[in-house]
Amino acid sequence: MADPAEHAADLPPCPSASEGGLLPAELRAWMVLLAATGAIEQRLGPVLKDELGVSHDEFLVLCLLADRSEGGLRMTRIAELLGRPKTRLTYQIACLQHAGLVTRRSVCGDKRGVEVALTDKGRRMFTEASSTLTDTVTSGLAQIRPEEREVMCGMLPEEAGGEKG
Repeated sequence: MADPAEHAADLPPCPSASEGGLLPAELRAWMVLLAATGAIEQRLGPVLKDELGVSHDEFLVLCLLADRSEGGLRMTRIAELLGRPKTRLTYQIACLQHAGLVTRRSVCGDKRGVEVALTDKGRRMFTEASSTLTDTVTSGLAQIRPEEREVMCGMLPEEAGGEKG
């Protein structure tokens, strides 16, 4: 299978990066952002399988948990943060638990609440893979063309570093 990163420079600019169509600037910026993140996800997918043995969605769960200095997160909060249905998240957490990367436990005082946390194995694997994963994301970000960056920055409010509109 061909490496998608290998031909990224050969791709034409994202059509939504140029003005003239029906899209308002905010929707155009959103489409450019989606295209950029989609391209990075395609690069990241095989690396995640090789390095961690997880899917992209499982990786997002691991990222949320790895970003916590201690403890875990309730499953409902993970679902909210990722915008995923709870039923799909339950399956992903079960896969991660089966791999020994996370634990699940009931939340004290709430029999329906479930908290998920990284195991030592999960933390170790994530730490070991971080450099490779970071390099993959960085190389994907480097493929974003200047005109696409400009469109995305224009989407941000001025207080967040966006351009004055």
